[in-house]
Amino acid sequence: MTLIELTTPTRQQRRLDTLPVAIIGAGPIGLAAAANLVERGIDFVVYESGDRVGSSIRQWGHTRLFSPWKHVVDPASRRLLEATGWELPSPDALPTGSELVDRYLEPLAALEPITARIRTGVTVEAVTRQGMDRTRTARREQTPFLGRTRTADGVEEFTARAIIDASGTYEHPNSLGSSGLEPLGLSDVADRVSHALPDVLGRDRARFAGRHTTVVGAGHSAANTLLALAELAEQEQGTSVTWLIRNASAVRVTTSDDDGLAARANIGRRVDALVASGRIALIDRFEIVRLGRTDGGVRLLGARDEELVEHDTDLVVNATGFRPNLDMLREIRLELDDIVEAPKRLAPLIDPNVHTCGTVEPHGFAELQHPEPNFFLAGMKSYGRAPTFLLATGYEQVRSITAWLAGDAAAASQVELVLPATGVCSTSLPADGASCGTATSGAFTCCS
Repeated sequence: MTLIELTTPTRQQRRLDTLPVAIIGAGPIGLAAAANLVERGIDFVVYESGDRVGSSIRQWGHTRLFSPWKHVVDPASRRLLEATGWELPSPDALPTGSELVDRYLEPLAALEPITARIRTGVTVEAVTRQGMDRTRTARREQTPFLGRTRTADGVEEFTARAIIDASGTYEHPNSLGSSGLEPLGLSDVADRVSHALPDVLGRDRARFAGRHTTVVGAGHSAANTLLALAELAEQEQGTSVTWLIRNASAVRVTTSDDDGLAARANIGRRVDALVASGRIALIDRFEIVRLGRTDGGVRLLGARDEELVEHDTDLVVNATGFRPNLDMLREIRLELDDIVEAPKRLAPLIDPNVHTCGTVEPHGFAELQHPEPNFFLAGMKSYGRAPTFLLATGYEQVRSITAWLAGDAAAASQVELVLPATGVCSTSLPADGASCGTATSGAFTCCS
């Protein structure tokens, strides 16, 4: 047999079909992809950078979701779990992030068809095609993906027939600066700037008690922290809170009575009441350009009404939303929207410059495809910088994707998605990059 015969596309395709699907991220969407692949009889491996599944959620596990259990459990995952005797918690109850992990993700990850295929403590640093950079086209579709990972033991590589990148965005917050760049001076005050959704009333209480904290951001991540800080201020003397936004109002924190998620609407009403009473000081139209260190904390220099103004605070919470890590995908042929960095066909449905709807049209593999065959962004990462992601959306994404990978084009194309109405939908809002309708990784829509 000649070398040419050994490398024909047919031979390559057979080799490709023996490889697993690689799933990046063992959060709700990554594990839902795994469950769907189990039902399809397709092999897979899940790569999780944390030491346990749901590692990002655990960081804000103290926060209560405003989506109830009936909206945060994937249908395929539920079928696998119920076959073992698992029962869905009270459908209309609102779990915390920790409860979501403990009562759903951990049992799902422990199922025999899934647990042996999860690799924790593995960071995927880059994805490409085996022996091909992004410029090479010939036989690209028949060539395995190559992933480079980093573990405690060093650098390793894996091959895969397809990639589902559900690594989320929580570890990559948006900048405090309106320009998209980190404000000048950030490195000098980094120890006084906190990630979104700190555990104000628990683990991080000593950090915030008796201090003035400024929360930056106009979405529900900011709102949850504001509510917690206001509660702390009632308990700890000297605690105060300021809310800083760059637009004239934080309309994305809806107070509409039409919201299909009552807890989501309640967040806005509570924050509005605290602002009206003076317990939360609101500074609007403030665009941060520089940070500086003071004897007691941080000085924010910002542009407001075409003037430079200063605001002094002890601590800053960055709740300005999140963005995807695309550096790891430089050798993958992506087709991303040039505004929100979401797949180009999905972007018009979620661009915050166009609307703020927390509900979107049903979409699946067709809207998530890239020029790179069998590579998909799923979950919050598929939304790029757009802020309106819900878990149910991601579950339908991976159901459609896995059907496509299984060769079931009919099921992949029959996309159905029923989401609760957002209660607010504007077509004239400027994009502020802030988290909206979602908290942290965006997938969970939290309330306090």
